[in-house]
Amino acid sequence: MAHSVFKYRTGEAYPYCYKYPQVALTADCVVFSYDGKDLLVLLIKRGQEPFKDRWALPGGFVNPDETAEQGARRELLEETGLEASHLEQFKVFSTPDRDPRQRVVTVPFIALVNHKSVAGGDDAAEARWFPVDKVPPLAFDHDQILSEARTALRRSLYFSPVSFTLLPPQFTMPQLQRLYEIILGRKFDRRNFARKMNSLGVLDFQGIESAGNDVVERKDVPSRKPSIFSFNRVKWSRMKDESDTNFEF
Repeated sequence: MAHSVFKYRTGEAYPYCYKYPQVALTADCVVFSYDGKDLLVLLIKRGQEPFKDRWALPGGFVNPDETAEQGARRELLEETGLEASHLEQFKVFSTPDRDPRQRVVTVPFIALVNHKSVAGGDDAAEARWFPVDKVPPLAFDHDQILSEARTALRRSLYFSPVSFTLLPPQFTMPQLQRLYEIILGRKFDRRNFARKMNSLGVLDFQGIESAGNDVVERKDVPSRKPSIFSFNRVKWSRMKDESDTNFEF
């Protein structure tokens, strides 16, 4: 037998009342970026209690007519002005006392974006990028959420080309190696790293970096200047369908 579905409308009363306590749902965004030197995470300064003036991850309560991802996208845009092309859920946090206001379960998402300016909005007094290793103490349980997001990012780095999302369209091998070292927290031999990356077959050589760092010249003679590469998504798509190739060292 078909069941009618109640669609909530602002100002209307709910048709049912249960004896069980209600649980609120929030969505938080762990947004990573890379400025060529540091792996960054986007934080907002809370403009309201609880934890007023403390830094936190962008996010907030999910509306009754939204999915968790829709709520995450809306809150991210309202609080920072940033739109993420792709969000990936990585866990659920449901410790009973994680929010002093009421029983709240949060669904966090990871987003990888190119570095750009942000500004606080809605109930966020300020929005700012922080190096992931220089983050101040965060509100709620956001320190734990950030820690587990970094673990998830490290794990995905071995099996998918997530690092290229954080790089500009054209990059040098030292830039790529620096990003891997920051995310994984380990150093790589320069020659071994370049050999591994070139062996994957997903990098397209574009030329040699000029003195001004903004002009690419074709390589026809040996040079000490860094080579410029781009990531070939078509080759990667074919490769992942045909083999178990991964980015693990």
